[in-house]
Amino acid sequence: MDHDHHATAWQRISSAALSDGLALTTACRACAEDLDADFAGVTLVAAGELRLAAAATDECARLAEDAQLVTGEGPCTDAYTHRHLVEATDLHHASERWPAYAPIAAEHGARSVLALPLAIGTLSIGALDLYRRGPVPFTPHQKDRAGAYARILALLALNEHPHLLTTPPRPAQRGPQGYPPTVHTAAGVLAAKYDLTPDDALTRLRAHSFRHSQPLLHTAQYVLNHHRLDDSPPG
Repeated sequence: MDHDHHATAWQRISSAALSDGLALTTACRACAEDLDADFAGVTLVAAGELRLAAAATDECARLAEDAQLVTGEGPCTDAYTHRHLVEATDLHHASERWPAYAPIAAEHGARSVLALPLAIGTLSIGALDLYRRGPVPFTPHQKDRAGAYARILALLALNEHPHLLTTPPRPAQRGPQGYPPTVHTAAGVLAAKYDLTPDDALTRLRAHSFRHSQPLLHTAQYVLNHHRLDDSPPG
């Protein structure tokens, strides 16, 4: 059965690649379409700390993935940390599990989510997140198929981000450590400008994104462009 799922997943990805090229985002879209997910994303994790939203099927997926960066919690973090499938059939009732992430993801259209770790042997590199707009659980068959896609996506991720192979392994971390380089650079700008510690600067950056419902990377880029963080949402 695993072989059948793997063969079907490769076939669908290969068909999609004929028009869009063989890439992580193309494979992510093929996976979402095959499994009746409304949108999907892939977040990669280097050294247990540095997170990168590496693929998103559309804007909703990008915002849902970014919500995990803003809050430092969510299905991707759990799937990566514990190396097993994570599922929430209704994010409206997941406030105890992910008090900050669940309402933001729901606001961006996600109602249910299925997250699977991306791993090759003992190397963990991230997670695949599949979202539905309604509280509809994924079937056991779909979960098995998703596992096949996750194995393929892990290979494609390493092909696009080979540095993941040479990054020294560390225990998985939650919270402020899990940000792309742009966010850390922006935090450094804020720290210097407002005489803040790096952690306080990161907290201010996250709070601004949360308050204005802005993607964290947009807020960080605004800081890098303007060397300030205004009370108004970044344009």
